[in-house]
Amino acid sequence: MNPFFQYNELPDYAAITPALAEEAITHLLEDANKKLSQLESHVEPSWESCMASRYEITEPLEYAWGIVSHMLSAMNNQEWRDIHEKLQPQIVAFFSKIGQSQNLYQAMKGLSANATGSRLTEAQKRILESDLRDAIHAGAACSPDKREKLTTLREKNATDRATFMNHALDASKAVVLTLTEKQDIAGLPSSLLSAASEAAQRNNYPESSSQKGPWVITHEAPLFVPFMQYSERRDLRETLYRAYIARASEGKLDNRPIIENILKRRRQISHLLGFDTYADLQLESRMAQKVQAVESLIERITDVAKPAAQADIDALEEYAHNHGQAGKLKAWDVAFWSERLRKERFALDSESLRPYFPFPRVLECLFETIKELFDVSICPADGKASVWHPDVRFFEVQDQTCTCIAYLYLDPYSRPDTKRGGAWMDSVLSRERKPNGCIRCPAALMVCNQARPSEGKPALMTLSEVTTLYHECGHALHHILTEVDLPAAAGVNNVEWDAVELPSQFMENWVYHRPYLKRMTKHVETGETLPDTIIDQIIQSRWFHAGLHTLRQIFFSALDLGLHYEYDPEGSETPDDYKQRIAPQYNVILPIPEDRFLCGFSHIFAGGYAAGYYSYKWAEVLAADAFAAFEEAGLDNKEALVQTGKHFRNTVLALGGSKHPMEVFKAFRGREPDPDALLRQTGLLT
Repeated sequence: MNPFFQYNELPDYAAITPALAEEAITHLLEDANKKLSQLESHVEPSWESCMASRYEITEPLEYAWGIVSHMLSAMNNQEWRDIHEKLQPQIVAFFSKIGQSQNLYQAMKGLSANATGSRLTEAQKRILESDLRDAIHAGAACSPDKREKLTTLREKNATDRATFMNHALDASKAVVLTLTEKQDIAGLPSSLLSAASEAAQRNNYPESSSQKGPWVITHEAPLFVPFMQYSERRDLRETLYRAYIARASEGKLDNRPIIENILKRRRQISHLLGFDTYADLQLESRMAQKVQAVESLIERITDVAKPAAQADIDALEEYAHNHGQAGKLKAWDVAFWSERLRKERFALDSESLRPYFPFPRVLECLFETIKELFDVSICPADGKASVWHPDVRFFEVQDQTCTCIAYLYLDPYSRPDTKRGGAWMDSVLSRERKPNGCIRCPAALMVCNQARPSEGKPALMTLSEVTTLYHECGHALHHILTEVDLPAAAGVNNVEWDAVELPSQFMENWVYHRPYLKRMTKHVETGETLPDTIIDQIIQSRWFHAGLHTLRQIFFSALDLGLHYEYDPEGSETPDDYKQRIAPQYNVILPIPEDRFLCGFSHIFAGGYAAGYYSYKWAEVLAADAFAAFEEAGLDNKEALVQTGKHFRNTVLALGGSKHPMEVFKAFRGREPDPDALLRQTGLLT
């Protein structure tokens, strides 16, 4: 009855424990290794033999390990850390073994050589092409000694990535400021004081209240971001900022040696596989394909965004001086004065808008939008499936005949003690047509970190949190509205990393579509919607400081690409030195010398974005161009909106990884994407 074995069913999260995980995965590894040996002894160059049989071996293990990885991220504690650390090397070793299998590799090569004659479907051909490339990247074409080295390097990097994430998580929870006096909280909104009081209660101040304090500020986003935006105490903003950019860079949580080791091993892996750099290796399996294509995108956007960012900073500095700040604008001043200028220019205040965005109403409107665009209903089904925390909601996705076609979990609120920061979507089950013709419904989970409900009120969201919710739901729709029957290409599976953000970035646009924006607002006390004048201001302010925000993301993209392409991990220059060296090309306010941002850059050192952070901007181009199709059809033309939404669903969402993303995009748009679509959308290019 171990729940980790039920790989065709929704996980029984309530019954899951680290001990059961160890028991199940140990057994599954033994079974998978035994079945792999049997398969290797008689594998043939046919789809059933070398492809379908391999998935039958790996799927139960991927299902179980996916649960462990999810629990580590969403319910992090020492037990889950210990079990993850213990089992991960074995998981990495097994998947390296199957990826490097000579017999399987030769069978796939034979099948590929005869792909036309073997009557493979288009989806099967694409899966085969991807898996053959992955086998080469795994080392299947290498000598035995190289394969052994690759396995060792990857095992060490897997361990280091988990350690990096744990260090970053622990550092983000560390108390930076304890505020006790009224002058310490000057300018802070009530929502932040409530959150800071709850943080104080978690950190040895059980008597704390939002009115009387004390208040605790950590690096967790719901605390750090609004403090930097609203605190009138410049000295405290500087203290918090300096601690933030140095987090996880000293003592037991120092991530700097981990970064250096990961970069060295990645370069060694790329050399063993015949690539000059890790970026070359990674991009071979991306939509961009070549480093030069990414560099071209970065250069184009930088050329337009940097002058705009400089103009943003010049105007902001003048505004700050006119309102009493002396001296040059510093990094810890930008968010504060930007929020004030935005509030004055557009008569908007992020915190004053919160009461208009109660979470239940926002979620209801999101589901209404999905119904109108894609003709599916997302229906509450709490209690029909077990969940990993009482906060988690469960939903059934139904088509127009009220037939359940997918499942969706939502974990919306911040849990600083056990949940890593940020937001993400992950697959729980992938769609599959069984031999008897029945469909296994796909399932996805969405995890956010918005502020929790407090003082008897529903959670009140910032516009940024609303946008994040729509973003993650775009990922989920991509996975659960697939019509591909092969799990390996269903939903987000087999979609190139730099294209997988298209649906998520696309969904963000609907937050700023006037009818939907107005509909989702409902004041938590009065029930009133936002006035039209404020709706106008929100829409106009969407691209406020677009130059600064765009340049920031481009800097991260260039930094990530450079560390995996240009930077020499065996040289005398440190990663931080490299960051400081290239910063002037992409920043109008330079990082201070003590900046250790890389120590918290989990996307590339703990997640899957190594040599791939550019994917956000790459996909933003795709998403901006895709949304332009709706604009061209007419956003206020309901019939045209429905037809365009149907076309988007039948191409971008339905085809998943069964076709190359360029083919998918062209199937929807009728042409290749226009790189300037994003610059036009953000107002950086007229």
